Amino acid sequence: MITKTKLDKLAEKYESPDFIKDDPVQFVHRYKSKKDIEIAGFIASLLAYGSRSQFIKKLNFLFDNIAQNEPLNFIQNFENGMIGDFNYRFGKPNDFISIFEIMKALYNTTEGLEELFAHGFKQGKIFETVVDYFYARANKNVGQGFYHMIPNPHNNGAMKRMCMYLRWMVRKSCVDVGIWDFMKPSELYIPLDVHVARISREMGLLKRNSNDFKAVIELTNKLKEFCPQDPVKYDFAMFGYGVNNKNEN
Repeated sequence: MITKTKLDKLAEKYESPDFIKDDPVQFVHRYKSKKDIEIAGFIASLLAYGSRSQFIKKLNFLFDNIAQNEPLNFIQNFENGMIGDFNYRFGKPNDFISIFEIMKALYNTTEGLEELFAHGFKQGKIFETVVDYFYARANKNVGQGFYHMIPNPHNNGAMKRMCMYLRWMVRKSCVDVGIWDFMKPSELYIPLDVHVARISREMGLLKRNSNDFKAVIELTNKLKEFCPQDPVKYDFAMFGYGVNNKNEN
C-alpha cells in the first residue's frame, strides 16, 4: 500500500493554483460574491462529465454568453427562452430549463443552495434532501439528462459530482474556496470516478470492486487514517499519481 509520506507529497504538489486552469473548479474562482460562487460551482458540477475540454467549452459559453457572467442575476431572472437550444450530451434544453427554474424558485424564496444543503446535512441525508428537492419540482418534460446531472442517491451511485461540489464549497485552500461552514472538511466524501477508483486500487487503498457509494465510504475512511481532519485532500494525490504514471509509460 502507498505510504502516507508519498500521498502527502503528491497532494501538496498537485493542490496548487496551477491545478485550477484545467479543472471545472475554475468557474468558482471567476466570481467574488458568495451566491455567484455557489451557483457557478453547482452548475459546473452538473456538466462535469465526459470530455473535460468539451464540458469546459460548454460552461464557458453558458457563463459568458448566456449568463453574462452574473450567475445569481441569471438564475433569479431566468426565463425559458434565455438558453435557446443549449445542451450538453445527455442534457437537453428542457433538462436545463427545469434545473434553472427550480434554482430560480430556490433563490427567490430562500437563501439558496447553502440553506438547502445545510438542511440536508442536519437531517443526516444531505444528498437525498437536495436530490428530492429537485425531483419533486422537475417539470414533466425532463428526460434522461436531468436525472444524469442530478443522480438518485437511492441507486447507490458514487455521487461523484456532488461530492466534488461539496469539496469546493467546504474545504478552504488555494483550489477549493471554502465558503460554506455548516460542515467540516473531515465530514466530506472523496469524489469517486473510474479514474480515482482505479488509482486507489493500484495504491492499495480500496478493495471493493464496484464503484458505488459503499466504495466511496470505504476509500474515505481509509484516507481518514492518513488525515482525519481533511481526507479528501488526497483527491489531488490521486490526480497526481495518475499524471506521474502516465508520464512514465
